[in-house]
Amino acid sequence: MEKRLSRSAMIFSLGFVFMLVCAVGAFFYGVKIGTSKTETKYEMKELKSAAVENNTPYQQQDLVSFYHTVFLPYREFLTEWDDAINDFAQGQSSNASSRLKDLADLAHSQKAEASSFDMQKSPLLGDAQSNFIRSLEQFEQAAKAAAAATVKSTDASKLQSTIEQEQSYLTAVQQSLVAQQSYYSAILKWGATVEPNIPSEYKMPKVIEIKKWSSLPLIVKNKLMADQLAARKQLTIFYPQDLTSRIDDFIASGQPSKMNLKSISAIADLLIETEAVRSGDFITNRTKLYKQELLPQLPFFS
Repeated sequence: MEKRLSRSAMIFSLGFVFMLVCAVGAFFYGVKIGTSKTETKYEMKELKSAAVENNTPYQQQDLVSFYHTVFLPYREFLTEWDDAINDFAQGQSSNASSRLKDLADLAHSQKAEASSFDMQKSPLLGDAQSNFIRSLEQFEQAAKAAAAATVKSTDASKLQSTIEQEQSYLTAVQQSLVAQQSYYSAILKWGATVEPNIPSEYKMPKVIEIKKWSSLPLIVKNKLMADQLAARKQLTIFYPQDLTSRIDDFIASGQPSKMNLKSISAIADLLIETEAVRSGDFITNRTKLYKQELLPQLPFFS
């Protein structure tokens, strides 16, 4: 005789099946929602990352803040260092050890000042800050090493060459030039947000002819001269824009054709090797050469 489920058993079975279906459905719905949220979170993260990359705050106020809190302390040290090295080169080294110790102390204090403001929200300015700080650390070490060397030796004529052969000095120069490149790259990115004809990046080609150079915006030229100085591993008291203005003035004079100079690198070599570039050349030539050119309102441009 066929057994039949009681009414209560049947209701229980149907309820169990219904709950099982609901549980399975809830599980897959939860997986879908979770996956969706994860994907959305990932997409938002990607979009946020892209937004940070594309809208990194290279605003004028950031460039100005960097100038006063990082760049200026470094330049103040560099001016004192350059004056001391020039005096040593001219044989004025009777108090060399004391002066070098003062330079080491100055590098230490300027390093602390350059570290007092966080510029890391802007990648290029953050890199520039880090490298200027490292440069000052290396200058401090170079000054201390040179001061110790002067105590052991009375041959003042070799002091300059001794300093410039110090590994800490060579490292300081390299990091300074890399930092300068980053700062001028940040200035270029700022320019690209103001004028559409200015690229946000521009790499120095192996050869850049005069005609091509003359068509470039000033802000691009300055960045390229920062690259040129870094490639030469040459620390200078003049700014990249000083070299830019001397090149443009040299081109305007018609001298390149007379001397058969066809590339910007060749002109830069000539001007640097003959010490024809001075700090302040850009300001002298700005009105004559760059009346309509875009630049941020930074003290070394005015």
